[in-house]
Amino acid sequence: MAQPTLYPESGFRRLRIDIAYDGSNFFGWGAQPDRRTIQDLVEEAISRISRTDVESIVAGRTDAGVHATGQVIHVDVPDAMFERGLNYIDLRYKLNRILDEDVRIMNIADAPEGFHARFSALRRYYTYKIIDNNDVIAPLSRHDVASWYRPLDADRMNEASALVLGKHDFAAFCKFREGSTTIRSLEKYEWKRTEDGLLIADIVADAFCYSMVRNLVGAVVCVADGRKDPSWMAELLANKERVSDSLVFPARGLTLYRVDYPSDDQLLERAKITVAKRG
Repeated sequence: MAQPTLYPESGFRRLRIDIAYDGSNFFGWGAQPDRRTIQDLVEEAISRISRTDVESIVAGRTDAGVHATGQVIHVDVPDAMFERGLNYIDLRYKLNRILDEDVRIMNIADAPEGFHARFSALRRYYTYKIIDNNDVIAPLSRHDVASWYRPLDADRMNEASALVLGKHDFAAFCKFREGSTTIRSLEKYEWKRTEDGLLIADIVADAFCYSMVRNLVGAVVCVADGRKDPSWMAELLANKERVSDSLVFPARGLTLYRVDYPSDDQLLERAKITVAKRG
C-alpha cells in the first residue's frame, strides 16, 4: 500500500468537508470512467473554484445507490484561493451552486493537524431501513427504504445480529477485493421497529468492507422470515461461507450517517495505526 499523505504540501491547506447525498442516481462514491459518481462531481466543483486539480480522500467509500447524511472528506487546496477574502461559508455556497441538487456540501472547516478522512476515522455508522410484509412505501421514502414481501420478526433479527458482533474475519459477508483485508470490528448491529412500521438497523464498525452491510442485512432477513435459525449467522461467520448474491439487500435502504474521529492530538497516531493494519 502506498503511504498516504498525512500533511498538506507547503502553500496548501487541508479542509475537512462534510457532505450529504442521495445516492440513487450515482455509481457510488469512487470516480469511474464514463459514469456519474459523487467523487467526480465534488472534485470538479472544488477544482473550478481553486483553479487547480484536487484529489479528495473519503471516510467511507459508499457503493452505487447508497446514501449519506454524514460523509466526510478531506482535500488539500492552495492558500492562494483565499487571498481575496473567500471564506468557508462563501465557499460552501459557491460549491452548492455548482453541484447537482442530489449532493450538498454541509460544512467546511480547517482540518486539524494530522487529520486524514479515511485513516484517522475510529468508526463508521450506517442505518438500514426495511418495510416488510409487502407494505406500502410512502412516495417521499421510496429512495431510502427497501421492501420485503414477508413479515419479519425483529426479535429474531436482533438475536441473529448479536452473534456477529466483535472482531472477526467477515469474509462471508464481503465481496472479495484483491489485497483487501476482511477483518473488521463490528461494534453495534441492532434492529428496532418504529411506530410507522419500519424496521431500522443501526450498524457501527471500525470500517466496512465491500458490500458488508447489505450482506449482513440479507442474512439476518433469512432468519427473521423463518428460513434459517439464528445460529446460521454464526456458522456463516465461522466457516467464511460467502453469502449468496441473491440474498444481498438493495443499496437504497442504506445510509452512512456519521463518522467518528479521535481528539485532535490523537489523529495522526490513529492514522498510522490504521495504515499499519491495512498494509
